[in-house]
Amino acid sequence: MDFLQLLSCACIVFTVGMFSTGLTDLKKMRDSKSADSVQFLPFLTTSLNNLGWLYYGILKRDGTLILVNAIGAALQILYISSYHHYTKEKRRVGSQTLVAAGGLCCGWLYFGVLLPQGETQLAQLGLACSLFTISMYLSPLADLMGIVRSGNVECLSFPLTVATFLTSTSWTLYGLQLQDYYIMVPNTPGVLTSLIRFFLFWHFGSVNQNLASHKLDLI
Repeated sequence: MDFLQLLSCACIVFTVGMFSTGLTDLKKMRDSKSADSVQFLPFLTTSLNNLGWLYYGILKRDGTLILVNAIGAALQILYISSYHHYTKEKRRVGSQTLVAAGGLCCGWLYFGVLLPQGETQLAQLGLACSLFTISMYLSPLADLMGIVRSGNVECLSFPLTVATFLTSTSWTLYGLQLQDYYIMVPNTPGVLTSLIRFFLFWHFGSVNQNLASHKLDLI
């Protein structure tokens, strides 16, 4: 097995594992018969991201991209359907889904019909997918700033941070190996934001442990 095949396997395993974290939310909704404690927009934006990269993989004839994003899209559609079933705000969720579907149709019309097939089509689609992925990775920065101010890391998931780091690193190296900057560049922010989260866990985790020890000493 050469290095590229090893990276391909790593991308598949780590990314499908990260997408599967939504099964926890799915179980939570089924057990409580409610979607109140689950966020909807991450499912919707991730499904759009998956479908965009799936189309890019098909045009590029990249089996790794096709497999990972086909599985990801199927899982996100399952999460979206389950959320719609359990939520009390069906009108809002339905409206957001229709807007996303409309945007998806416009994207397909532009990239699949209006643009000539070939390098221009692949380049513009890759750029669009890259920008969308970068925006998804950078969107939690505001939450991270809030954690820095509060010093509380309880709202961060350490397993998800590890999964994001491994996934982003794998895709960054995969894109570098293929010399495909549309794959490599958008995953770099995922590596950086994961490292920031690791630092926050280390820094504020140590602070909280010291405070807890101090309180025990006082008792």
